[in-house]
Amino acid sequence: MPAFSDSSAEIAAALDALPSGTPASEVARRLLDLFTSGSIAAGTRLPPERQLSTTLGVGRSAVREALAALEILGIVDVRPGSGTYLRGAASELLPQTLRWGLLIGRQSTTELLELRSGLEIYVARLAAARADDRARAELGRHLETMRANLQDLRAFARADLEFHGTLAVSARNTTLVDQLHVVRSLLQVYSDRAVHDEQGARTALAEHEAIHRAILAADEDGAASAMAVHMATASTRLQAETKPAITP
Repeated sequence: MPAFSDSSAEIAAALDALPSGTPASEVARRLLDLFTSGSIAAGTRLPPERQLSTTLGVGRSAVREALAALEILGIVDVRPGSGTYLRGAASELLPQTLRWGLLIGRQSTTELLELRSGLEIYVARLAAARADDRARAELGRHLETMRANLQDLRAFARADLEFHGTLAVSARNTTLVDQLHVVRSLLQVYSDRAVHDEQGARTALAEHEAIHRAILAADEDGAASAMAVHMATASTRLQAETKPAITP
C-alpha cells in the first residue's frame, strides 16, 4: 500500500470502529498498529479528534488521551493550531513489542513500576563497573545541586533526573537505556518523579548519596542495593499518587 498523503479521509478509511466503551489504551494501540504498518509517511497530518472519534466510534476524550500518550512516547507531534502529525517512519517508531506499555491501568502501572525498578537497579550495577572519572564527578555535581535545592523542589527534581541520566549513560548499554526511557515516559502519563516536600527531598538525597558512594567504590552489588532502596521509596510514592487517577 502506498504512503498516505495528508488526507484525513484516507487515514480514517484505514481505521475500523472499536467496541463501545473502548478505553484510551486500546485507541492508542489501534493507532500505533496503523502507524507502524509502514503505510503512512512520516510527517503525515492525522485527522482531527472529532473525525477520529467518529471513525473509531469512541468518545473524543479517549482519542485525546490516546494522542497524549503517543505524544509522550514520541510517536506523534501535536502542533497547536495546526494539527497532529506522525513524527517518524515505521522503522523509527517504537517496536510493536512495546505496545503493552500503553495498557496504563492499576495492574499495568504496578508492572511498569516493577520493570522500571529492575532496569534502574541494573543500570546502577553497570554504572558502578563502567563509569569513568568524568561521570563520577558529574554525579557528584548533580548531588551538590540537589543539596542546594532542598526547598526548591522543581530544581531538585531536575538535578534528580540528571543524576539518573548520567547513570544511564555510564551503563553504556543503549538498548537498556531506551527501554528505561520508554517506561519512565509511560509513568509520566500520571505523575512526574518530583518529591513533594522538603523531607521527601532529604530522603531522596540520602538515597542518591548512597548510590554515588557505591559508584565511586566501583561496588556493583552496593550500587544495585542502594538503587533498590531508592526505587522502593520512589515506587511507593508514585503508587500513592496514581491511585486516585485510576480508581473507578
